[in-house]
Amino acid sequence: MRWLVAVATVAGAGIGGILLLIPVVDLLGVDEGGIGDVLFGILSLPTVLAIFVGIPAAYLIAILKHGLWDLDVVIKKALVAAVLTLLLVGVGLAAIGIFGRPALSGGNRLGVAIGAIAGLLLWPLALVARRIARRVVFGRRAAPYQVLTEFSERVGETYATEDVLPRMARILGEGTGATGARVWLLVGNELRTETGWPADLPRREESVPIRGEELPEVEGETMFEVRDRDELLGALSIEMPASDPMNPSKERLIRDLAAQAGLVLRNVRLIQELRASRQRLVVAQDAERRRLERNIHDGAQQQLVALQVKQRLVQGMIERDPTKALELMTQLQVDTTEALDDLRDLARGIYPPLLADQGLGAALESQARKSPVPISVETDGVERYPQDVEAAIYFCALEALNNLAKYAGASRATVSLSQTDGTLTFAVSDDGVGFSVGGRGSNGTGLQGMADRLDAIGGALEIRSAPGEGTMVLGRVPVG
Repeated sequence: MRWLVAVATVAGAGIGGILLLIPVVDLLGVDEGGIGDVLFGILSLPTVLAIFVGIPAAYLIAILKHGLWDLDVVIKKALVAAVLTLLLVGVGLAAIGIFGRPALSGGNRLGVAIGAIAGLLLWPLALVARRIARRVVFGRRAAPYQVLTEFSERVGETYATEDVLPRMARILGEGTGATGARVWLLVGNELRTETGWPADLPRREESVPIRGEELPEVEGETMFEVRDRDELLGALSIEMPASDPMNPSKERLIRDLAAQAGLVLRNVRLIQELRASRQRLVVAQDAERRRLERNIHDGAQQQLVALQVKQRLVQGMIERDPTKALELMTQLQVDTTEALDDLRDLARGIYPPLLADQGLGAALESQARKSPVPISVETDGVERYPQDVEAAIYFCALEALNNLAKYAGASRATVSLSQTDGTLTFAVSDDGVGFSVGGRGSNGTGLQGMADRLDAIGGALEIRSAPGEGTMVLGRVPVG
């Protein structure tokens, strides 16, 4: 529009000057062969150039460089036809000049052969024409449909996740003529920068918090959401140069690209979540081993050492002081019972014998009786299941009961177990203070460990809570 306004201003000023010059010349009585003609020529030349050269040139710049009215594809096709015509005419004239006379004198066979050769040249000439037209219309940018085609081909090829996202950013940047392009991945309630193009693109914030599913504003960049099955997975952002701003054509291209990128981001996120889950499981296993080692060293081991010391004392007192030795023997029995109880508690923490013998209902009822909060256990159609399923349900419910006792401030709670349509479901609900699901600190290591444990056997965890409305920890595991 600036180009068009500039040349239109020159043309308008020239026309206005000519219209003003005519009455001035008549008023002053200047003859036609004198200064009036010179001034008329001076004003006419830029006016004619602005009208017949400047205005069309301004339109071409607006269309070819900035995509005015989305006519770039139309002009490209027209240029393909024009270039192809010129190439065919040139080849035809060259063929006539070189082979014309022999063809006319050599009979029909040579003429047919020349015609067949000219026909075979049509396809390569058409390809050359398309390249020339594409270069003229889009410059270094690719045509919009080429961007989508290239992206689909890249997605269909086998690449590691470390390669897919940089390729996506490159295709996005090159296809829109942007100075920079980024791919963002939604993790929790934050958008994290996964990759950018070009490689020397200045770094931005590593993560940006979001509220709900509304994309944040990033200075200097335009954000476009990426969804798959109506779930927000991430975003694409581009930074356009001031000389080539965003327009509806580029917006449509990016939205079409984002629609195809949904499945890619979902796969990338699943892989990252799997890696993070594995890492958390390894850390949790190491921490559990260290906890057991500390408990055994500081608890059962010290008790056994004390028993050994007392046994030596009893052995030395049997002859000297039988009464004192008898008292020590009685104390040894008490200490031995305590050591056995501690060892049983440790064993229950590894895998409860009651769970192995009688199943989930009996094991959870036993734990409920030990809770300081009154807890009722309800079972509906619960049977015996594989060891890994029963262990996952038991320890998840146990973690929920521990959290309930520590933080819920509840007066009562319920543990329910049920099986419906091949799915085993457990729920631990209370009437405590509740919390805001998704808020800071709401997804602690305990809840994350429960989710990882269920996810490892194909299950899922769901938390339902609100401030002042209690909490429900709900888990589902397929058993059918």
